[in-house]
Amino acid sequence: MHVRGFSFMPSVFSACGSLGEPGYGKQMHAVSIKYGLEGDAFSGCSLTDMYAKCGLLCSAKTAFDLIQSPDIVSWNALISGFAYSGDFNGAMSIFSQMRHLDFRPDDISVRSLLCAFVNPLGLSQGKQVHSYIIKTRLDLDIPVCNTLLTTYANCSSYMDAYKLFNENRVNADLVSWNAIITMCVNYQQVEEVFLLFRTMLYLFHGKPDHITIANLLGSSGKIASLHTGDQVYCYSFKTGLDFDFLVMNALIDMYVKCGSLERARKLFDSIGYLDIVSWSSLIVGYAQFGYGDEALNLFTKMKNLGLKPNQVTFVGVLTACSHVGLVEEGLKLFESMETEHKVVPTREHYSCVVDLLARGGLIQDAEAFINEMGIEPDIVMWKTLLAACKTRKNIDVGKRVAERILKIDPYNSAAHVLLCSIYASAGDWKDVALLRSLMREKGVKKVPGRSWIEVNDRSNVFSAEDGLHPERDKIYSMLEELWLQILDAGYLTFLE
Repeated sequence: MHVRGFSFMPSVFSACGSLGEPGYGKQMHAVSIKYGLEGDAFSGCSLTDMYAKCGLLCSAKTAFDLIQSPDIVSWNALISGFAYSGDFNGAMSIFSQMRHLDFRPDDISVRSLLCAFVNPLGLSQGKQVHSYIIKTRLDLDIPVCNTLLTTYANCSSYMDAYKLFNENRVNADLVSWNAIITMCVNYQQVEEVFLLFRTMLYLFHGKPDHITIANLLGSSGKIASLHTGDQVYCYSFKTGLDFDFLVMNALIDMYVKCGSLERARKLFDSIGYLDIVSWSSLIVGYAQFGYGDEALNLFTKMKNLGLKPNQVTFVGVLTACSHVGLVEEGLKLFESMETEHKVVPTREHYSCVVDLLARGGLIQDAEAFINEMGIEPDIVMWKTLLAACKTRKNIDVGKRVAERILKIDPYNSAAHVLLCSIYASAGDWKDVALLRSLMREKGVKKVPGRSWIEVNDRSNVFSAEDGLHPERDKIYSMLEELWLQILDAGYLTFLE
């Protein structure tokens, strides 16, 4: 083999890394060793990056150690590899070694390192990096601050992220605003999302983009405010963002969460190209609102078009099977997730199966499924089964399930109340009295139900036995009238 130049080698390593093909990369590595290029900084840096992107961190470190005179780019490639693999201890160690050898980290070094901290375990070290950023005046670099903001958000440090944003709000760019808005969406701070958006329109001289609009639509869906969602959609239409695919999917999801399935379907049918997110949103919507047959028909149509279902899609179809009573069909779909579609079931899918069996009256099967599944059951699964025990008046399983719930949460009011209902439905008033006495001793109180309705751009929240609403007299007067109409209609069984 005759090679006149080797400038192509870094590009080949980069291509192998992007494709996730370490096998080809190793072959080219052998070629580079044959021609004595393993110590070259340019080739060695690309080789280090290739191994890191493929998750072969030991090989990446070995390739880096062979570089005769590593530069800042080589160090950054190694830090980035460890950081993106989630090894924040390794990334911190390399960062410290780099500084010890008198290399001055730049903005890329710091941003790469911060990407390693993606959960609360890395918060302490993330704050150490923040201190270094301030010390070296890198806090004046907006991209560095944006990465740091995202780090705090990922580490569940809401207040630190918000404080950092406020300190840099005057110089914030679109990435900064989107980062803080996205964080507020993830932390369910819906009112703060719209407050930030209004502030952004006032302070920020640029224009919101599709990410901003998608977050606003998502927030509208979280509070089930169709009016607010329509306003956001009108704004996206005015700014020319209404045809962006991310915005269209967010709009479908917003309509679904607001219960406007007709508008969601109309928009769905008007889109020329539909991805799995579009299909999954509508399937889940139909399932959650009780249109199980329609959800399953959509799922069949989607598969016939060659689209591969994802985890969200299966939540929808399993919920649909549960609502229409297709127990066998639901179990077959659950079994096909891994074997046929290569989708690994999550806790949510297991919960759907528990609900499927419980609604179908297969109480013992649901209990056995929970005990035999490969993950630790959570309180939601047990509460689903306990509710079914109440409906089916199954005291034996109900007692066992309530005990499991109270082991997880001894003060769980729902478990106490449902168990009381099970005893009462079976006429076991002695146990009802004992359980209620125990609730009083523990100080366990039933959490009142709440609902809300939007009237004239205002959300009205109601609680069970609410006496604080400003129009309570009119509300109770109307309820009394409805009550009398129910009596006149002869619904005595309902009242009993």
